[in-house]
Amino acid sequence: MVFKNNKVWLATDQDQKPITKNGKVLIRYQLDQDYEYWVLSKNIKPIDSLQRKEKTEKGEKSTRKSSKQKGTKTKSDTEFLVETSCDDAINIYTDGASAGNPGPSGIGVVLRFGKHEKEISRYIGITTNNMAELEAIRSGLMAVKSSNLPVRVFTDSRYAYGVLTKGWKAKKNQDIIESIKKILSKFNDLKFIKVKGHVGIEGNERADFLATSAIKKAKIK
Repeated sequence: MVFKNNKVWLATDQDQKPITKNGKVLIRYQLDQDYEYWVLSKNIKPIDSLQRKEKTEKGEKSTRKSSKQKGTKTKSDTEFLVETSCDDAINIYTDGASAGNPGPSGIGVVLRFGKHEKEISRYIGITTNNMAELEAIRSGLMAVKSSNLPVRVFTDSRYAYGVLTKGWKAKKNQDIIESIKKILSKFNDLKFIKVKGHVGIEGNERADFLATSAIKKAKIK
């Protein structure tokens, strides 16, 4: 099936009927993925709808290519230039999760530099999703031992990206935002990269799993 223009696997029962709960169905982006997502059934479409979209985009791509040859950039050109990793930098993939807003919350962080990797999965109590996103970023930055190395922070949080890089004025969470900004000032070369969530970016998918797993483990206890 298709969910938000992405191919997904839909969970079905023995009769091949979608497993539903409160108007939602259960999906995975990959069959071997550990975490599953409940999404509104109205947002799930047959795979042929994506094929039609890809056919349309193929025609648009040809048009963009023609524009590029003429030295003209279109808005769509920049949408495919988003980095998902940087070989010569410490890559920090972050995600925050909240089972309710506010509700039990967890953070997930994946740090990678060359062959080295570190993961953080921690329950942070009852709070909001925005707070969890910020705490994941702060925890990731605090785990970096050398401020001299280039650092790239990947987040799918529009809110966190906005208050930390675009000067958005935040009515809440001001203490942690200021705390993060002080940490940022210590780095010589740090860049935030806004990515789309749940589109198969391995580092962010892993961070999401770590964040949600922290909540699940806390509930078990």
